[in-house]
Amino acid sequence: MSISPNDVLNKNKNLNKRIDVEKINVDDVSIDDLMFNGKNYEKYINLHSLLDCVSACQISDAYNSISRRPGTFNSIKPVNNQRVFGKIFTAETASDDWGTSALAIDEADEGDILFFKVDGRDKAIWGELASTCARDNGIKATVLYGSARDLDALLFMDYPVFACDFCPNAGSALGLGSLNESIEVEGETINPGDFFFGDENGVVVIPKELFTKTMIATLAVKVKESKIINDIASGRTLAQIVGLK
Repeated sequence: MSISPNDVLNKNKNLNKRIDVEKINVDDVSIDDLMFNGKNYEKYINLHSLLDCVSACQISDAYNSISRRPGTFNSIKPVNNQRVFGKIFTAETASDDWGTSALAIDEADEGDILFFKVDGRDKAIWGELASTCARDNGIKATVLYGSARDLDALLFMDYPVFACDFCPNAGSALGLGSLNESIEVEGETINPGDFFFGDENGVVVIPKELFTKTMIATLAVKVKESKIINDIASGRTLAQIVGLK
């Protein structure tokens, strides 16, 4: 297999490079720029520079300014308080069917985030073994509108998990659920390829068609809040800054 000059240049690019907030430009990024494809280096770096320094709160505020919806699911909480973002791979199954979880791990692409809608919380469809396999397959995180287990392991794993609840018992490897189809959670439709962001605060889901607008608005929120923090540091009170005094 031949190696081109571009292959060498792309290999040597620093994908961990980050730029200051005031220099970030996300005007023309797309959700595909979450992954480096060899041609989108500047967009990739600008997008990751933003997402690495914002929170679920700021993204929710930005999305709400566009859609008048928060994009949040308050039943879903961080299990191990890790930050993650990426494209969603959806799955839907019954609480007694952890086999669908195993199938989702094999079907999802590297860099995806698994989002499961489960019909109950009485049994766990996810735990230590599934997290280990998913992590080793390049999947970034798992989100459960349902229950997880093995918290003794999950709390210390380098694999983000978000769930509504936890319990010690599981069902069987049935594999009867659906994969990568639209799901409805708390009255909101989540589609494959939608954007997910989760951290210590909770989770936010953004429709892929509103991704660029939301990123632009998120940058504006971050810049505004950074200015407020600087104003507080200079001696002004929050009441003064927001015009209450």
